[in-house]
Amino acid sequence: MTVWGALGGRGYLRSAWPWRAAAYLLSGALFGAVVLVAVLGGLVVGGALAVLVIGLPVLALTALAGIPVAAVERRRLRLTGIGPVPARHRTPGAPGLGAWLATRLREAATWRELAYAVLLGTLLWPLDALAVAFAAGVPLSLLAVPALFAADGEAKVVKLWTVQSWPAACAVAALGLLLLAAGAYALGGYAGARAELTRALLGAKDDGDRVTELVRSRVRLVDAFEAERRRIERDLHDGAQQRLVALGMTLGLARLDVPPGPLADQLAKAHGEADRALAELRELLHGIHPKVLADYGLQAAVADAADRSPVPVDLALDVPGRLPRPVETAAYFVVCEALANVAKHSGARRAQVRGGHTDGRLVLEIGDDGHGGADPAGGSGLTGLADRVSVLDGRLSLSSPPGGPTLLRVKIPCRPTDPCG
Repeated sequence: MTVWGALGGRGYLRSAWPWRAAAYLLSGALFGAVVLVAVLGGLVVGGALAVLVIGLPVLALTALAGIPVAAVERRRLRLTGIGPVPARHRTPGAPGLGAWLATRLREAATWRELAYAVLLGTLLWPLDALAVAFAAGVPLSLLAVPALFAADGEAKVVKLWTVQSWPAACAVAALGLLLLAAGAYALGGYAGARAELTRALLGAKDDGDRVTELVRSRVRLVDAFEAERRRIERDLHDGAQQRLVALGMTLGLARLDVPPGPLADQLAKAHGEADRALAELRELLHGIHPKVLADYGLQAAVADAADRSPVPVDLALDVPGRLPRPVETAAYFVVCEALANVAKHSGARRAQVRGGHTDGRLVLEIGDDGHGGADPAGGSGLTGLADRVSVLDGRLSLSSPPGGPTLLRVKIPCRPTDPCG
């Protein structure tokens, strides 16, 4: 439960939440004053010594002051029931103090925490102090009036008027008790709002972090999909295909043992159906994950796809050895889908596939001399391929004016994993 949730309960005044809210705000006021002195001291000393170069490390440490401040603030949030609030710092790419400093000084979370430290040292801690003073200090001073009156014979009420009788002192104490109860609720409300502000500032994700997380999740999904495709291909190859081969051999042997007649004709028909089923299964396996792509790479797989295309294909592809497996897979299926669209929709007499690896990118161009007018949104299957390419930080573009020609261009950043092939 948080302090916000406790405010609506009947037992709020009898619980520890008013004390926790007061402790949160009072500790914030004290800590904020310390932060103000530390940050101002670092800026003054660093700025004064900057001409001697000695001040530069001091300024760098001052810039990192938000990190410990944020760590303390995340712990203090537990007083209000909020937490844990994770830090949004990235893990350095290499060990050592230098890598840690470089990472911290480049990431947005460090500067956001420094901005929070400045806000705490200049604005938030005075507000915390005022809230505690008015919501708790004033009522407690009113409750102390009878004791002061008993000691001195009179008492000053918040230095505004003088109490000179016991009835007035008791009335002031009763007012203080009511104000203390109201102040407990006020402290809880302000502490809850203050804690939510801290959580929003220190727990916010950077846009870059969100994009990175999204890209990584998409890459994981693609990897999982490819692994599932390979598993299905392996299971079909080792299971269903082998059974169909065995069935075909059994039917062939049975035909040899049966004399000519209706039974022999039925066996021959069944044998032919088994052969056709086996051929279809092999074609399906080739579409799921072609063996030539896994064994020999993209260039050989594209050449195989061009040979199987109903439309003649002019091939001019030069790839230096093997590329990363996701890149090869995405590029291969882009070529296959494009050639399938050429055969089905373009009315082309010839197609072209050309490209290679230049400037750290795989570039592919698939064109045809058909009538054009291709629309990726019209169910051509290119939308899914564009998503697959974008996961790899690549780009897919299509030019297909009415009357043709059509040109599909793919660019995927990558490096060869085996330049020698």
